Amino acid sequence: MGKGRHVARSSVREEAPGAEDTTSPEPREQRGEPSGEGRGGNGRRAAGTRRRRRRVLRWSATVLAVVTLGTAGAGYLYYQHLNGNIRKDELNLGDNKVAEPTPNAAGQVPLNILLIGSDARDTKANQDLGGARETFGSTPLADVQMLLHLSADRTNMSVVSMPRDTLVQIPKCTDPDDGKVYAASNGRTMTNQSLGHGGPGCTVATWQELTGIHIDHFIMVDFAGVVSMADAVGGVPVCVDANIHSRDSKGHGSGLKLKKGTTYVKGEQALQWLRTRYGFEDGSDLARAKAQHMYMNAMVRELRENATLSNPNKLRRLAEKATGALTVDTGLDTVKKLYDLSNELRKVEPERITMTTMPNRYVGARVEPTEDAEQLFRLVREDIALDGRDKKRKAPEKASDDPAAPDAEIAVRVQNGTRTDVLAPARGRAGTVAGLLVEKGFTGAVADQSVAPVEERTVVRYPSADLEGDAERIAKSLGIPLSSVKRSTEVTGVTLVVGADWREGTAYAPPAENDETPESAEALNGADDTACMHVNPAFTW
Repeated sequence: MGKGRHVARSSVREEAPGAEDTTSPEPREQRGEPSGEGRGGNGRRAAGTRRRRRRVLRWSATVLAVVTLGTAGAGYLYYQHLNGNIRKDELNLGDNKVAEPTPNAAGQVPLNILLIGSDARDTKANQDLGGARETFGSTPLADVQMLLHLSADRTNMSVVSMPRDTLVQIPKCTDPDDGKVYAASNGRTMTNQSLGHGGPGCTVATWQELTGIHIDHFIMVDFAGVVSMADAVGGVPVCVDANIHSRDSKGHGSGLKLKKGTTYVKGEQALQWLRTRYGFEDGSDLARAKAQHMYMNAMVRELRENATLSNPNKLRRLAEKATGALTVDTGLDTVKKLYDLSNELRKVEPERITMTTMPNRYVGARVEPTEDAEQLFRLVREDIALDGRDKKRKAPEKASDDPAAPDAEIAVRVQNGTRTDVLAPARGRAGTVAGLLVEKGFTGAVADQSVAPVEERTVVRYPSADLEGDAERIAKSLGIPLSSVKRSTEVTGVTLVVGADWREGTAYAPPAENDETPESAEALNGADDTACMHVNPAFTW
């Protein structure tokens, strides 16, 4: 089962063979593009084909391969053979099982799919496309990570990209193949290292730990898959505001060379666009993510307007390459399951698709999530559309299945985190709130004066799944929302940090929620056909 993660990793490293920088991402969504060339038939048959094609093309840019597979499963190809092409791996290799979201009034639940790209070059095709032969057989890195969120009512979709060098806590993960246990990271480390801790299921576990979002599936696609599917689409329009050649004197760069304006790219040129970092804006992964979002949105629009899916031979070749390029969790391990997923995704119109990048700030050469990132994660957890077009709604909170110990047996440390950039800590807050808990029957509550954390909002943290129920019980007793109960490897027991939102009094009043997508997420609407990448003057010609 785990072999897939050593064979088909989908990253878009942009360096030439032997270049210094050997970790660059590529979006899985684009990697898995659906097929389509050649309109066939005439008369009623052609009309029927067009009607079927219009139905097939009502889907999302982020899992384009799914539609190809679905089309094949609908009647074109040898079902069992294609199923055998698909590589499988376990969904979650961590201990923490985030609770599934509560169904809405119609009984619907959202879908969250993690799209992962690896920098491994473990096949000749991927080596030829990706270069960096010195990395053959090395531990893969999850250099592209995008969370696709499909709303419960299937009216909108959100995509959140996480930069590959985001500093996170990687949880303990167990390799399903050999039982090897990878200890939790000692402090924060780059998120792309999670893939090497047993497989994509550890990347899923890392996301769940950071965001509190329940993830239903993951999908990976490799270099060769990007090229073959981009060829089948027939070209995707991309825009640059100046001539660009992504190559410097040391050989760094994807090799992308385009004239100013809009160009239709396909095949290897499409892969170059997705890999390009040198030449776009400041040369960072953040700029590359923006270019990837533009490509994905343009792909959706192009498919809905122009793509054709009527040539069986081309479909066969595409489906062979697409299924061979995929690594998925066991919940998506057949063409039928992928087709069913595509039926859900295609319900969303481009104007209801929102691409974002996790808000972040630099820590040296790396980045870390900001307060705006938590705001973005909360909107996804609560199934609030990032385009702002939903009526304001509050998803019901759902407690974990872990039972709480009796109140008197719950040990909890209370810390004073009320200091802000302009205000000193409110005196005595840890003691006051600890005393309040003791009065409520939590006789194991104590004030911890040894540390002085800084928290904008009051939060209850717990270190392991067996203490989640205790942490939720503490929160409930004080009126703290369950969304403020977080698992963290930075604590050794249930820990309540009184934040700057509770500087006085004994009654906690949660601050009013802001349901707007943070500007720092750089949201891009799926229907925006005016977006154009800014070219760094050092890479123009």
